[in-house]
Amino acid sequence: MKLIDRLLDLIYPPRCIFCGRILPSSAVGVCRACAACVPRVPAGDRRWDIKHIEWCAAPLLYQGTVREALLRYKFNGVTAYGRIFADFMAKSIDEIDFSCDIITWVPLSKRRLRKRGYDQAQILAEELAKRLELPCGRLLEKRIDNKPQSATGDAEKRKENARGVYACPDVEAVRGKRILLVDDIVTTGATLAECARVLKAAGCAAIYAAAAATRQ
Repeated sequence: MKLIDRLLDLIYPPRCIFCGRILPSSAVGVCRACAACVPRVPAGDRRWDIKHIEWCAAPLLYQGTVREALLRYKFNGVTAYGRIFADFMAKSIDEIDFSCDIITWVPLSKRRLRKRGYDQAQILAEELAKRLELPCGRLLEKRIDNKPQSATGDAEKRKENARGVYACPDVEAVRGKRILLVDDIVTTGATLAECARVLKAAGCAAIYAAAAATRQ
């Protein structure tokens, strides 16, 4: 470890993203206690209920300390969490035998990106791509700054809120590709389904999905 890294660890010691406990230098992002008890989806389980998507893999359950950590990651600027969540996602996907050409993500609108300063799903996608050794690129854009899905209501209202919001600006980059679509949290799956519908209309061969956590 470089001297500057040691000094930074003394001033800002690394902490568990879930409970905040200070970590030993050998640990990365998660303490032993949370690694053992953090709410998880059983190994190998996937969601099959999202339209236009073959399956969705999400390693963590969106509850308790996972929910709190994801909210900090999404709204409080702790972008370093993206690397840790991507580790969980990569391990979950490694359990599945499938082939993929490119990874992309559910994008923020330009307005929300300016306000937040970063796109949390893009960070996850790029970190996941490094771990899976796959290319990663922007295949979608969000052209309408709709209401956040969390403020919308039930599944039908979420579908309506997501309809027509996304577009594929480069059809040639999508045609015939097997795509892994990344988001941070999947609840009803309405947003992923709408993004997948747009990619299917552009001619992709198959769409899989991955998220850090799921409510199911």
